[in-house]
Amino acid sequence: MRLAKKIHNDEGVVLLAIDSELTSGIIRKLHNHGLDYVYIQDADTEDIVVKDIITSETRHKALQEIQTGFRSLIDPQAQKKNYPLIGRSFSGVVDSILNDISSDPEVMIMLLNINAKDQYLYHHSLNVCIYTLLLGKVHGYSTEELHVLGIGSLLHDIGKIKIPNSILSKPERLTDMEYEEIKLHTEYGYKMLKDEPGIPLLAAHCAYQHHERLNGSGYPRGIKEPEIHEYAKWIAIADSYDALTTSRVYRSALLPHQALEVLYAGYGTMYDKYMMEIFKSRVAIYPIGLTVILSNGLKGVVVHIHKSITQRPIIRILYNEAGERLDSPYDLDLLAHHSIVIAGVEGLNTHMHT
Repeated sequence: MRLAKKIHNDEGVVLLAIDSELTSGIIRKLHNHGLDYVYIQDADTEDIVVKDIITSETRHKALQEIQTGFRSLIDPQAQKKNYPLIGRSFSGVVDSILNDISSDPEVMIMLLNINAKDQYLYHHSLNVCIYTLLLGKVHGYSTEELHVLGIGSLLHDIGKIKIPNSILSKPERLTDMEYEEIKLHTEYGYKMLKDEPGIPLLAAHCAYQHHERLNGSGYPRGIKEPEIHEYAKWIAIADSYDALTTSRVYRSALLPHQALEVLYAGYGTMYDKYMMEIFKSRVAIYPIGLTVILSNGLKGVVVHIHKSITQRPIIRILYNEAGERLDSPYDLDLLAHHSIVIAGVEGLNTHMHT
């Protein structure tokens, strides 16, 4: 297999170029870098274009700003040196993301974990910000509201920089005491942000409330729906989804349709029904490039997603019911064939065709 899309590290340096051969050693190294999937070349699917939600330039610049800003918020010396630039740099990140997602009104929530992730917190914060802003835009928030929502989602997990890494990255089950320590990140984040000049006070409340749930089962205060700010409700969905679709030391990543099932278990009890419907309408449940197995035994690759019904995409059929490669692949639109459904997905930590 050869790579169809280059892979960067956190600094934007290309780790693997297009056309690189994926040996078992390279695959192992990529896995160690936290990669969940890669795009591979395939002559029968080379016409498929996988569009990123934000440009690679925006992503790399945002990650650098997030890294600098987060460190400034915990280091008094750096904070003194960078004041009042911290709020300004986070605002710049939000503006650049809004600019990218506004360029395509049809943009869908696609997989964002294609590049190496050496710093989970920074990538997670950026992903949650992208997802939340996209949802807020569909909902119809004003530019000013989106700006505050963007800062809140970007900084929702800032309190985790005060949690020991030995707990955050522990591969085994957390003890009760360790779990209580993890839960404190919401309070730490609130205290860090509430008096920070240039950071909206609502952003502090997003950090405080993003783990609260409608039925009162969340933390840190166990408050119920009327008391939870709507921005925190949006962030709760985006935060949970990104955590589920990213591989961690203690579990493998879920694919979008699996993560959506987990979220829907909390439909109306943990997560707002209206917000979940907006989320479902914008998430690419079966992302372009994913290999799927159909209920009639045929196997192929997702080539197009219908925005109206995302669970019924167009599939490029590559294999017959016996698993034999077809000489002449063809496209099958599941929207026009209601009796056929996607029955399974080939592999999890695997490759995507393009």
